[in-house]
Amino acid sequence: MVLLLLGFALIHSGGAALRSRAEVRIGARAWRLIFAALSIPSAVVVIGYFLAHRYDGIRLWNLQGVPGMVPAVWSITAISFLFLYPATYNLLEIPAVLKPQVRLYATGIIRISRHPQAVGQILWCLSHALWIGSSFMLMTCAGLIGHHLFAIWHGDRRQRARFGDAFETLRSETSVLPFAAVLDGRQQLVWQELFRPAQLGIAIAVGVFWWAHRFIPAGGMAFLQSRLGELLN
Repeated sequence: MVLLLLGFALIHSGGAALRSRAEVRIGARAWRLIFAALSIPSAVVVIGYFLAHRYDGIRLWNLQGVPGMVPAVWSITAISFLFLYPATYNLLEIPAVLKPQVRLYATGIIRISRHPQAVGQILWCLSHALWIGSSFMLMTCAGLIGHHLFAIWHGDRRQRARFGDAFETLRSETSVLPFAAVLDGRQQLVWQELFRPAQLGIAIAVGVFWWAHRFIPAGGMAFLQSRLGELLN
């Protein structure tokens, strides 16, 4: 699992590092399509392997029968999605239907955290580690969180190189730790900015994922029985 996560991190973060130079040579749309063609399959492999092996290793705890655990896990997971998927605000740029652009955001969820995806990933790991409780799950969480901590440094470095003083201004007015800039007075929440049409899509996605969880055992078994699953095992 660690090797798969490392491979995905190299593709994803490596592709992000190459973006500015690649776009000059082949254009923003072509690079986004190449980036997606590499990143999405590697993510699918990681997810498939995770689903098939999530209870492997030592079962360190089992809280699944604790009263209130199910709504707690789903509540934390739902909140994590609000942080994980701010890219859905520009959904048509993901498949390059619209020209992909790099922007500095200073509103909405960025007022809470400058790196919302890292916050969302940590929350997702927390909820799923509570539910699964296996040593495999903890190792997966360590890899995912480690990648996102690197992405905080890497993302700030790329934004500083691209936007210069404008990014330094944004950095001084925001925080990585959620609500830290709000609490120390550098930032002010504007709740109206958090209610956007894209949030409805995220809410629908949470519902779809909740419904689809019933197919996880079958999906995990299908991955184990596939040629790729046999190769990785």
